[in-house]
Amino acid sequence: MTKAELIDAITSKLEMRKKDVAPVVDEVFAQIQGALSKGDKCTFVGFGVFEVRERAAREGRNPQDPTKVVLIPAKKVPVFRPGKDLKDSVVDAKIN
Repeated sequence: MTKAELIDAITSKLEMRKKDVAPVVDEVFAQIQGALSKGDKCTFVGFGVFEVRERAAREGRNPQDPTKVVLIPAKKVPVFRPGKDLKDSVVDAKIN
């Protein structure tokens, strides 16, 4: 699902106009992004948790020359952990 498809789905479900729904969807994403950039967690009970984790520095290999070792620096990465309700709905879903 894309952001446009999400807006369309909300629009039809709530019988609202796209121009009313789109700014709300944009703001939800902006608030999650803003919280993560400050290092905060975003917890949505039943859905999941967005958080930032520190990825440790490590050694890697140059794929074009595997004999060369490259140091990959530590960095922060956004992570999503699904909640129980989301996990259960995915497990129970029928895939065509």
